[in-house]
Order: sequence, then C-alpha cells, then structure tokens
Amino acid sequence: MLPSIFGEDLFDDFMDFPFYGSRHGYQNAHGLMQTDIRETKDGYELDVDLPGFDKKDIHLELKDGYLTIKASRNQEKEDRKNHYLRKERFTGSCSRSFYVGDTVQEKDVHAKFEGGVLKLSFPKEEPKQLSGGNNIAIE
Repeated sequence: MLPSIFGEDLFDDFMDFPFYGSRHGYQNAHGLMQTDIRETKDGYELDVDLPGFDKKDIHLELKDGYLTIKASRNQEKEDRKNHYLRKERFTGSCSRSFYVGDTVQEKDVHAKFEGGVLKLSFPKEEPKQLSGGNNIAIE
C-alpha cells in the first residue's frame, strides 16, 4: 500500500506507455475505468471497466491522436422516504484519454459495451519512415 502523499496515480506514467493517460484527462474516481490493454498482431485491444453505467452514459472522442472515454452518471434523485447513513454509489463523471496515434481515424476504432465492460480495438499506428543517410555538419 502506498503512502497517501502519492495518491492513486504514482505509477501511471510508467504503466501507460505507449498509451499516455495521466496528463490528458485521466481522472480515475475510486477504481472506475480500470483498463486492460492487449497488443495483438494487427493492433491493440482495451477493456475498460465501467460498472453501473449504461451505454447511453458513455461518450468516445478521437481528437489529435488521443482517444478519450467519458462516462457520467447522475443518481441525485431526491429520496424523502429513506434516510441513508452512507451512500457509496458513484455519482458524477470520469474520463480517461489514451494516445493512439495520429493516423488512427474514427472508422478504425471499434467499440462494444457489454456487462459493464467497454471493449475497444484499433489498429497499430504505421511506423514513420525516416529520411535516410544525409550527413549533418558539426560546427
């Protein structure tokens, strides 16, 4: 267990490579949006845990090479019949972004939501060709 001064995100920068998450909208609210990332022969597959969310509560956006997952839930209904001593159900929104590459387009991303898990797949970014062999003079 980590000391509280580190919070929950201490190792995110180390573990998200090549999917940079912590600086671009990642707000993991009490264990929401836990993500498994698999590399396949042709691309990547992500399984994102979103328990208690409905498909209509989830929004995906691809912009500038970042795939952003946003989910929101509001259970702030007034309940005058019951007196709660404690409510631990999440109400609010969370988001997480992953760098997927500048060449990935919306049509390349496949998404499916079932059983509280958002399953995403997309192809690998093609490696960029470097120009070859010119010498650079040193002053």
